[in-house]
Amino acid sequence: MSHPRAPDPRHRFAELYRALYGDLVRFTQRRTDAAVAEDVVAEVFLVVWRRLDELPEDDDAARAWVYGVARGHLLNTRRGDRRRAALAVRLADEATAAVRSPDPDDRTADAAARRVDLARAWRRLSAVHQETLALTALDGLTAPRAAAVLGISPVAYRLRLSRARRALRLHLDHLPPTAAPAAATERTATP
Repeated sequence: MSHPRAPDPRHRFAELYRALYGDLVRFTQRRTDAAVAEDVVAEVFLVVWRRLDELPEDDDAARAWVYGVARGHLLNTRRGDRRRAALAVRLADEATAAVRSPDPDDRTADAAARRVDLARAWRRLSAVHQETLALTALDGLTAPRAAAVLGISPVAYRLRLSRARRALRLHLDHLPPTAAPAAATERTATP
């Protein structure tokens, strides 16, 4: 007596992909920018492939499970976007606070202008560069730890960090000069 052969996981995945792809793209388009919907669906199917052993046997349950994966991915993406926006706001707030700092060395027009320039250059960086710099500069993670957060090798992280630092320097070098605060200009204009 032979036992029924377990279905090939690749075959099951291919069937699921064909059955759900179009519906999942539409599901995603209703919840995010239509231009990135197919990328999101590709990432969702990557997660499904990695977690194929968790996929329910029943087709309806499998469909609901995949939609749950997509929803979770979209929520994580939104949280990441909010964190990046909050980081940009925090940098801008720090630049503004520098002008009001009680430390006399920190209140100079040059120090305030540097902080404002840094905040402006930060906003011009790509999200990847912002995240890379933030992991090291703001979160204090070492390259191996930051690489683990991003799911890349430490060597790849160091390369990404080097590129992010270079991009930040380029943005700082190409910003138009920041106007000095009026109070500082008045003090230097006195004969």
